[in-house]
Amino acid sequence: MTSAGITISDLTVGYGGPPVLDGVSLQVRPGGTLAVLGPSGSGKTTLLRALAGFVRPATGRIEIGDKLLTDGQVLVAPERRGVGYVRQDGALFPHLDVTGNILFGLTRSERRRATQVGPLLELVGLSPDLAKRRPDELSGGQQQRVALARALAREPAVVLLDEPFSSLDTALRAATREATLTALRERGATTVLVTHDQAEALSFADQVAVMLNGRFAQIGSPEEVYDAPVTAEVGAFLGDIMLLPGCADGRIVDCVLGKLDLAEPSTGEVLVMVRPEQLTLGTPSGLTARVVSAAYHGPDAMLRLDLTDTATRLVARVPGHNAPHPGDLVGIAVPGPVRSFPKPGLLRPQHAADENPQA
Repeated sequence: MTSAGITISDLTVGYGGPPVLDGVSLQVRPGGTLAVLGPSGSGKTTLLRALAGFVRPATGRIEIGDKLLTDGQVLVAPERRGVGYVRQDGALFPHLDVTGNILFGLTRSERRRATQVGPLLELVGLSPDLAKRRPDELSGGQQQRVALARALAREPAVVLLDEPFSSLDTALRAATREATLTALRERGATTVLVTHDQAEALSFADQVAVMLNGRFAQIGSPEEVYDAPVTAEVGAFLGDIMLLPGCADGRIVDCVLGKLDLAEPSTGEVLVMVRPEQLTLGTPSGLTARVVSAAYHGPDAMLRLDLTDTATRLVARVPGHNAPHPGDLVGIAVPGPVRSFPKPGLLRPQHAADENPQA
């Protein structure tokens, strides 16, 4: 299999009404892994369908490697794009066994290349002994891996994954995701994963594109989009945040949590973004807060805190084994740099504190 990059330029797609994708552009390096993350209705699946050739864009270009797929005049058929597509439900044929499902739709020459179904099953972390089983004799995770093996049987340069793990339970989802990523890297396929699961996107891909309202709000590495969101809206979508009023002067911002270092210089009134895991708790001294509630999650716990002598509600994520209890008084510090946004921000202050910490 030869890896091929993806180039999308000024792509607009609609279904007769307002555009679902509104002039999006994107590049994925050959062999790279991109996660497209966004809420329901933001245009994620439409982007995959346009890449696969299932919908015709109104404007824009799509190229895979040096092959033009569409530019408003050209429209290459789905079967000629060199793209594998794995849907959320796997879409296996119930009357065919695993071998029949993997080989379904291949040409005679492709079938000769893929006659060894066993290695394909091993590639996706399944035993070749499953080759004669039917889909109803497989677990949900096994069915998704068979769907991936079917997509890889054509030796596509690009594999598109449309929320393929969302119907699986937590442990099975993690194991299936890891097996899928290993198989795709083994083949060197360029991969685009669509998901609304923030943790999945950040752990799966080497590049994350946050899609809001049919546009890319930010594209970057997982660390960049999480630690340095370009807007408060992006920051909140990727995880809990608190937005606190502050006054910035260069690399220092003064807010209810004291004078904090800024990751990027700013001046004037701002909203300071603090994530729950940035708060560290200790013995009561200096800045203190009282624990209002604690939600224990095993590895960690989410705490609601009331900052002493203010009306400020905070949320902290701390290790579960030594989490304080409701009513405890704790000291608070923010050791690392924080981000800020111009005031007014896109979200009201204390966003995370207003959410249920168990959610």
